Amino acid sequence: MMRVAILISGGGSNMLALADSMTGAHPARPVLVLSNKPDAGGLEKAAARGIATACVDHRPFRGDRPAFEAALHDRLVQAAPDLICLAGFMRVLTENFVEAWAGRMLNIHPSLLPKYRGLDTHARAIAAGDSEAGCTVHEVTPALDDGPVLGQARVPIRTDETPETLAARVLVQEHRLYPAVVARVATGDRRRIDL
Repeated sequence: MMRVAILISGGGSNMLALADSMTGAHPARPVLVLSNKPDAGGLEKAAARGIATACVDHRPFRGDRPAFEAALHDRLVQAAPDLICLAGFMRVLTENFVEAWAGRMLNIHPSLLPKYRGLDTHARAIAAGDSEAGCTVHEVTPALDDGPVLGQARVPIRTDETPETLAARVLVQEHRLYPAVVARVATGDRRRIDL
């Protein structure tokens, strides 16, 4: 059984989609939900499902990212995950941290990578006149929103689209895609999934 740690910064909707999928015959189980914000709503939701939770608040480490990441790393080591899933974890991780978990860390990003790395992806896709947007699950590498793509889901952009309406429609696909990719990765299969 693959042990999965899920990192969040907010309400944890992708975390819930992942956790709720890891039941029955699923080859993985969530062993920790970890946040950098003590008031992240997802922590309470995870605890209500019986999942261990923890917080490594980034604020006391202001200006000392290596120390924050060392504390984050130590807490993860205690949970001994086989896989780390970033699910709305809003901290950029350094090369040293990423390399320590190389090949064992996934992220979901709200664009069709390699388009629109970083923030404001939906507004950027609309402004560019794109006909579709979507989300990508990828292996985390030291470069921001880079790394091998393990899955994508596409959403058509409507003529009356706003960043908010597009974000809501893409989120529905995120909740389908991330669990599908994790279920496949947990069996040792890293072939790309397209929804």
